[in-house]
Amino acid sequence: MTVQLPFAMEGPLLAPPLQRELRGRGAVHRIRTRTGDDAWLVTGYAEVRALFDDERLGRSHPEPDKAPRAGESVLFGTPIGDFATEKADHARMRELLQPYFSPRRMRALRARVEGLTADLLDDFGKLDGGPGDLVEALSMPLPILVICELLGVPYEDRAQFRAWSVAAADVVDGDRSARGLAELYAYGAELVARKRLEPDDAVISGLCATSGLRDEDIAVLSMLLLFAGHETTVVQISLSVLMLLAMPGQWAALVADPSRIPATVEETMRARVGGNGGIPRWARTDLEIAGTPVKAGELVMLDTFAANADPSVFADPEQFAPDRTGAPHLTFAYGGHYCIGAPLARIEIQAALAALVARFPNLELAVPVDQVRYHEDQLTGGVVALPVSW
Repeated sequence: MTVQLPFAMEGPLLAPPLQRELRGRGAVHRIRTRTGDDAWLVTGYAEVRALFDDERLGRSHPEPDKAPRAGESVLFGTPIGDFATEKADHARMRELLQPYFSPRRMRALRARVEGLTADLLDDFGKLDGGPGDLVEALSMPLPILVICELLGVPYEDRAQFRAWSVAAADVVDGDRSARGLAELYAYGAELVARKRLEPDDAVISGLCATSGLRDEDIAVLSMLLLFAGHETTVVQISLSVLMLLAMPGQWAALVADPSRIPATVEETMRARVGGNGGIPRWARTDLEIAGTPVKAGELVMLDTFAANADPSVFADPEQFAPDRTGAPHLTFAYGGHYCIGAPLARIEIQAALAALVARFPNLELAVPVDQVRYHEDQLTGGVVALPVSW
């Protein structure tokens, strides 16, 4: 039987049954992607973690037009970058961006994130018990506000760049994805030109002041940051709240002891489910993964969702347990490819939960959990809306 991605989901909180079945069979599996291309799916924790730092895999391909695809999204489904210079380009990118995500900057930003969260919840509280949609009220605007301030992007442009981001992440319609990404990059070029004339102290202006960077490169890098800096956090805030409200006793535990929030956030990220196959990489040379031969040019999908539920690493992996110790989850990748924005995402999710448990201790779902709708055509997934009351 040929295994076809995406795996059928039974809800936003339930791991796909076929994914669980494959994980029980071994660490590496032959599958077909959404586009019908052959690929290797890696589900074992140890294997996924090691492959994140394995230079024999990459995001580029020597013949990108002939490469197997993970999906229709041009942002994530096809190879990107220059095959000959990928390693150096990646190192340069991290060198450029790391100062903007330093521990000192993140500590300074925490109070601002908490203030923005409080302002958003002031408006939400005016609904006087609800119901209200937490995605529209908090999960979406908070990360957008924060990344706009960090990059120097006008918040009033959010409807435009949000629409382009959603289009670029479409894993079903390749033409829509290409148009969305082109619009996003064109917007980035306009911003760079504007910052050249009127610089500020945010990231785009900082990159403009860096010698050796072309405006085109700054625009692309800035827009990738804009996308990555808000999209995944929007999804994770909503899913974290949904998990805690859907599982008996978890919300009350946080209300009683808010010091549990950091550990709870880590567990919500580990326990997150998905069926899209994870993160695509292309083999730069022939190699073996857990005894399975992989040929140069083949597509390898690193399934972090399955890896984060590997029972050889996480006892009772489908049990939600904020007091877990041991191996870290792989939601932010690992090693040299560890997400540079992970500290910011943690600050935002922690601030959202801390403010919610303090302001709305009686928060509850306004609909049964099986009526919460899930994005099935988007790269990052997540819930369409999260109706709650209090």
